[in-house]
Amino acid sequence: MYMSACVDGHISILPYSLSGYNPRHHPKTEIEMHILLTGCAGFIGAKTAEILLEQGHMVTGWDSINDAYDPRLKHWRLSQLNDKANFRFFQVDISEWEPAQRVFEAYLPYDAVINLAARAGVRQSVRDPWVYIATNTQGALNLLELCRRHGVSKYVLASTSSLYSGNERPFREDMPTDRPLSPYAASKKGAETLCYTYHHLYGLDISVLRYFTVYGPAGRPDMSIFRFIRWIAEEEPIQVFGDGLQERDFTYVDDIARGTIAALKPLGYEVINLGGDRPVPLKWIIETIENLLGKKARWCSQPMHPADVQATWADIAKARALLSWEPQISLEEGLERCVKWYLTHREWAKTIVLP
Repeated sequence: MYMSACVDGHISILPYSLSGYNPRHHPKTEIEMHILLTGCAGFIGAKTAEILLEQGHMVTGWDSINDAYDPRLKHWRLSQLNDKANFRFFQVDISEWEPAQRVFEAYLPYDAVINLAARAGVRQSVRDPWVYIATNTQGALNLLELCRRHGVSKYVLASTSSLYSGNERPFREDMPTDRPLSPYAASKKGAETLCYTYHHLYGLDISVLRYFTVYGPAGRPDMSIFRFIRWIAEEEPIQVFGDGLQERDFTYVDDIARGTIAALKPLGYEVINLGGDRPVPLKWIIETIENLLGKKARWCSQPMHPADVQATWADIAKARALLSWEPQISLEEGLERCVKWYLTHREWAKTIVLP
């Protein structure tokens, strides 16, 4: 059972019984680590929580359950974690200092914080940049400060490949990232720089992970793969920004979650790409989905958005060297799994509001 820490706009520390679990009283052989995972109802967060729990860790999950996209997807993901041992949930917005502080301090100690809570989406950030700065930058700072105050030495931040605009591919971690094209990218750059500051000043061990176009079952409805599957399955026109030849380095969500957990190891301060290492045009994605569904897409092309980058491609040599990580799920298999999930949950998935 999960619970909300938000009651009438106020935080309430609710009693919680988890088979008598208290991280202070259990040796690490029983509960490997106690992880605070923010954004646990999100696409990547829910999969990360699932794998952490399978590995025997205790997960305290936070999520604001905001309406950036249809909350039914977030509730569905949480329902998959509902009966997992060693999981508890609180509805917390990381951009709000006092509520976050209160819930954080109520369930100490933590072995690490994985911050996956974020406002995502390049185009949406142009419409409302303030909420992106509040969550992605201010929220990251709040968590860093809580880690500093309470001796949580390990912090993992989800960042983005959107920072690499203007560079030649493949993108390496040592390339300049000082020309973000969107408020979303700028907000993540702010979070990254704060991470380095807290590492430098206070010795926090921090892994910054730059994700490359994550996709998978129950994915975000503002992302192209969810939308293309839905539109083609329901025989609706598909909305394509540009000519469809722009390339993305798609990365399957399970692979991203594995890399995120691998980054919990002591590293000092590192920025690491997690990507599929196989950029493909959106046109290829559309054609593959057409074949899987046995239907043809009806294109509705729109101009390329100025906040979008033309192409991405991750150099993942650093992830291989430091994390022993590389993607395991091929794009073909991943797309097949996405289509299967949609068809299984079609009755309600086809009613999801597309941002």
